[in-house]
Formats: sequence, C-alpha cells, structure tokens
Amino acid sequence: MRILFLTHSFNSLAQRLHVELAARGHEVSVELDIADTVSIEAARLYRPDLIVAPFLKRAIPEALWREHVCLVVHPGPPGDRGPSSLDWAILEGEPHWGVTVLQANAVMDGGDIWATRAFPMRAATKSSVYRNEVTEAACAAVLEAVERFAGKRFSPFPQECIRSRPVLPQEARRIDWQRDGTATVLAKIRASDGAPGVLDRIGGRELYLFDAHEEWTLRGTEPGAIIARRKEAILRATVDGAVWVGHVRLKDGFKLPATLALGGLLDGVPDSAPGVLPAKRSGTWQDIAYEEAGAVGTLHFEFYNGAMSSEQCLRLRDAFLAAAQRPTRVIVLAGGPDFWSNGINLNRIEAAPSPADESWRNIEAMDELCRAILECGTHLTVAALSGNAGAGGVFLALAADSVWARRAAVLNPHYKGMGNLYGSEYWTYSLPRRIGAERAGALMQGRLPIGATRAAALGLIDACFGEDAAQFAGEVQDRARELVDGAAGMLEEKRTRRERDELAKPLESYRAEELDRMRLNFYGFDPSYHVARHRFVHRVPHAWTPLHLARHRRAAWRRQA
Repeated sequence: MRILFLTHSFNSLAQRLHVELAARGHEVSVELDIADTVSIEAARLYRPDLIVAPFLKRAIPEALWREHVCLVVHPGPPGDRGPSSLDWAILEGEPHWGVTVLQANAVMDGGDIWATRAFPMRAATKSSVYRNEVTEAACAAVLEAVERFAGKRFSPFPQECIRSRPVLPQEARRIDWQRDGTATVLAKIRASDGAPGVLDRIGGRELYLFDAHEEWTLRGTEPGAIIARRKEAILRATVDGAVWVGHVRLKDGFKLPATLALGGLLDGVPDSAPGVLPAKRSGTWQDIAYEEAGAVGTLHFEFYNGAMSSEQCLRLRDAFLAAAQRPTRVIVLAGGPDFWSNGINLNRIEAAPSPADESWRNIEAMDELCRAILECGTHLTVAALSGNAGAGGVFLALAADSVWARRAAVLNPHYKGMGNLYGSEYWTYSLPRRIGAERAGALMQGRLPIGATRAAALGLIDACFGEDAAQFAGEVQDRARELVDGAAGMLEEKRTRRERDELAKPLESYRAEELDRMRLNFYGFDPSYHVARHRFVHRVPHAWTPLHLARHRRAAWRRQA
C-alpha cells in the first residue's frame, strides 16, 4: 500500500515504523505536521491508501480524517486520553501500560480502536520507555492494524473513555526536597525526561532537571544540597539518599551537562570521579563501566541521547586502551539500551565560545577513539548495538572487528542530514571494505534509516539477534565466549590484514582526507552545518519536510506516479 506518515518529527518511533513497513513492501512517504494546509496538500499529492500518525502534538484536521482513514498511535491503553499519558503512568507508578492504535475523529484520542498492545512498565525515564517498550508495542499494533485495513474485513471497535487527563503540570512534577524520598524524586524527573523537565532552583537559578539516576552509597545531611560531582553529573541529597542529575536546562536555554551549566556554583563540591577503567557497580551512576567474565571484557558506555563530547570520547578511548591491557581475548563495546552512539555532541558544541573549534576538537577526539579500536592487535573487538546508532556512532561501531545489533536497532549511517557534513571516523576506510565503494556511496547519500535486519543483509553489520535488551545482552556474551576459542588464529589474521591495509594506504591518510572535507564544513563559506546544528539544538520548528522523507514532493516521483 501507499502509506503517508503524518508526524510532528521523524523521531525514533517514526523511523522504526518506516523501516518495518518498508520491509513489508509498503511505499512510505513522510510529511512533518507543520500546518493543516500543508498536511492536506501532502495527501492530495500522494493520494495515500492509508495515513499513519506515529507522533503528533495536535489534532489531525477534519478535512483529512473525513477523507482518509487516519491511524493515530497513542502511548496509552484503551480508554486513556490526553497528551501526557506516559508522564502520568511513570509518575503514578503504573505496573503495566500500553499502546493503542485508533482512528482519528472529532474527539482527541477518542476514535475507534484498530489494534492495541500492553506491556509491563520498567523503572526508567520516559524517553527510555518510549524508545523501547512503547516502540515495540506500537510496531506490533501498527503492523496488525495495517494488515487489518488491507484485509478490508476488520471493523474497528469503539472505546470507552476511562480517563481523560490534561498536560501534566509543573506543580505535579515539582520536587519538595524536604519531603520527597529518592524514589519519588526519581519518578518525577523520569516522568519529565526528554521534555519538559522538572522546574527547580539551584543557587538562585531557575532551571529544568533531566537525566536522573539513583545513588545508594553516598548520602548527605541537607536534602537538596549538592554533595558531589562526577564528570557531567551532580549528586543531590534526598531525605533518604541521593540522586544524580546529569543534565539541566536553564530557562530559555538548551540542555547541557549539569556541571557545565552550573559552573562556579560547584566550587568546593567534592569530586567522586572513578578511575580510568571503573568496575561496574549497582546503586550508582557511571557513564563508563567495565566488567569481566573469563576471557571476555565488556566496556559499557551510556552517554545521554547517545551524544559524545570531546572529553567523553577521550575518556572512552583511555578506558578501551586500559581494557586492552587486561588478560582477556575479547572486548565487547556495549552502549546503552536506547542508543549505542550518535556521534559528536551538538549541544556541547553549540555552547562553546567557538562552535567551529569545538566541532573540530570533537571530531578529532572521535577519530582518536576509532583509531584505538582499529589498531588494537591484542584483542578481538565487538560492537554490540542494543540501541540505535546514528552518524558518527555507526562508523565508530564499524571500527570494531565484529558488529552485532539487536533486531530492534535502527541505524542512520549518514551525516548529510546535519548540514551536509562529510563525516570522519575513518568511514572512507571501514565502510567500503564492508559493502564496497558503490554501495558505500549510495548509503551515504540515502539519508534514510536502516533496520538491523537489512543492515545485516547488506553486510553493513555482521549479525542481528535478540528480541529484547536482556536477551541480546545474554547472547552477546555467549557469542563473545565462542570467539575466545579461536582468538589466537583470528588475531594473527587481523594483524596481518591491518599491516597489509596500512601498506596500501595508511589510516592517517584516510583521516587527513576526511578532515580536509570536515574543515570546510566547520570553517568554510557554506554555513549549512552551523545553521542545521543551531536549529537542532534550539528545537526550531520545522518549516518544511526534507525531500528525502517526502517522496510525494519530489518532481521525479510525481512524474512517475
């Protein structure tokens, strides 16, 4: 079928649905929800069989839902209505939640039901639950609804309104540091993660809190006081423990690491930073952690939204080099459950005195990390992608000997969406050797997401498996242990291949050529990268839908159609 996506943004859910529907032979085009007239025009141009709305912040215009069947994805169970459904569920500690695919009508979230799925809730941020449980449930429900629609035999059934709730107000999110325990503080910040955050005050400054993690070993005597700092995060005391806060947003600003945003207010706050290769511990927050099981070492790294600053890249490089000194044979590079890596940190770059200079430092740091992995001759390396990866994060993964991804992972192996960036991370070396020069060129120009199954079929990655994060992590360890038995021979072959490749063309030459192009992106006459980064960081509303998403707006497609 010809399916039109109408969505506020091409977010993780929209991308996953795009991948899944395209894999089943449907033709999908995307229109960002900019204005009613634009959406109506999109339907007129595309003449869709079905409209799917994965992520909307306002009602579909009547002119559309009267003319077309419009399936809306609501992140709540049947009968639940309102724009803060998931926020309320996390704040109130719901043990189970769901997703409903309903047909748009005159009542917001009140249309007839085409499909629904339930899932157990997990103690996590709203963003993480949305990217995992909600996305999985939504995919299953949407695919079922699309099949039912295509079959023309299913009649959607009406839903009974169980509860209709407004936007969760800041008053309900507000933290009372003199009364709220650690569990309550975590729930409030987690329910507000992504947006809008929890409005609070630190040192006379009003700001929003994000990225909260539990701490059960360090305590303070004054609730609300900042009692420690660790890399990007601050630790605030609660009445019964403490909570790490990784990111904040000043009013009228954008999200930044808490330590960077608060600056001098943290003078005198003790630093509890771990060593270069910190052991993984429960009950505390670590953005980098290491654990060993026999001859397999696993290096965990979980950076907020998958963005990696210059400092984080270099810390991860140092941790990797330290792991390579251990008496193991395999190193697994395991990112977080939401993202493996999305490359350079655009927010940190935007906040720098010279964004161009910080962009350069960041890409150089990414290259340093990639090179350490590429040149590792003592261990077999595995990039284990439980979460999504984008831009430089994909090519960081390709620096490893083997790349494994969870079936649900979505990859965006291109840079051009950020102001036509050329990209580095040795992609001109690692990508063609995997899929060939011609395919590599097409992939970098494509600008559309790729599912793990297709990535494996293309040869971009080596394997995809695992129905959920826990199953994936377990199978990664099993497969890594299997590598150990043949490690000696594979390492010898790896070293020989690297020496041969180096003689043909040194890694430094690939890097220099890539950075020559990146220098033009950062310092040249074309400001596209700086404009695109500014719009991304400041969440500037979309003014149009890019043509790589909106096939119905391409002249060539219209001639063919």
